[in-house]
Amino acid sequence: MESNTHDEMSAKIEVKPGWRIKAGFAIFLVSIAWPLFMPVLLFFGISTGAVAKLSGVLLIAAEVMLLAAAALTGKEGFAYIKQRVFGFLKSYSPPESVSALRYKIGLVMFTVPLLFAFLAPYLGMFIPKQIAGNLFLAMGADLSLLISLFLLGGDFWDKLRALYIHGAVASMPDKSMETPQEV
Repeated sequence: MESNTHDEMSAKIEVKPGWRIKAGFAIFLVSIAWPLFMPVLLFFGISTGAVAKLSGVLLIAAEVMLLAAAALTGKEGFAYIKQRVFGFLKSYSPPESVSALRYKIGLVMFTVPLLFAFLAPYLGMFIPKQIAGNLFLAMGADLSLLISLFLLGGDFWDKLRALYIHGAVASMPDKSMETPQEV
């Protein structure tokens, strides 16, 4: 008797997307997109208490829809949907290693928003009010931080992940092994 892992078995299963898988995929997409519309509720003039209640209902409905999609497609169909979605997302994932220039630009884009967010409360008296409370500046800093994670590449993701692993150890390259940089 062969012992197959779950991944090997799911890779061997060829599922043809019939109406159940297509309907399940549509429900899956709606369940993910549904909660994204919660901030729009604030623009309808609804009280914050009602928005909070409606947001809770929307989140619960999204979870129920996700379960319904899994039930409709079945085990193999849901594995097929996950494979397609994560395969699509993986094609847009950052490369494993990047050039030194790209890495340095990414580090600046990663560090500057974090430093500003950390120092702003302490240096508030030196920062003009227009900058300190500017929503668009805050959104731009958040966007810069997110873009930097893609610029930094997969190796940086591994470094970031290693921060949360107790046994992870940093491995620094040997200085004698590095090639001299041209000036």
